Amino acid sequence: MKHIIAIIRPEKLDDVRSALENVGYSGLMISEIEGHGKQKGIVQQWRGEKYKVDLIPKIKLEVVTQDAEAPLIIKTIIEYARTGEIGDGKIFVSTIDEVIRIRTGETGETAL
Repeated sequence: MKHIIAIIRPEKLDDVRSALENVGYSGLMISEIEGHGKQKGIVQQWRGEKYKVDLIPKIKLEVVTQDAEAPLIIKTIIEYARTGEIGDGKIFVSTIDEVIRIRTGETGETAL
C-alpha cells in the first residue's frame, strides 16, 4: 500500500478532487497548510507598498491506496495541479505497512 502526500495550490483543489473522483478514487484527506520551498516566500504589492510573504497557503492532500492504483492517482494529481509556474507543489510517496479499520477490525488492503 502507498501513502501519497501532495502539496498543491489552493485554487487547484477543486480540479484535483473532481479528477480523482472521475478516475474512481474519492477517498482522501485534505488539510490547509502554510509553507515555502526554495523560493523562501514571495514579494507582493498592495497599494504601492511591497511586502514579503514568508509562508504561502497550500493544500495538503493525503491518499492511502493499493500499490496498483498509485501511479494513476499520482498522474492525475500532476495533470490537474500543474500550472507550470513556481509553487505548483510536490508529491511524496511512501509505503504503508499496515492499515486497520477501527470499526470492524479489518486489516490490510481490505481496510481501505
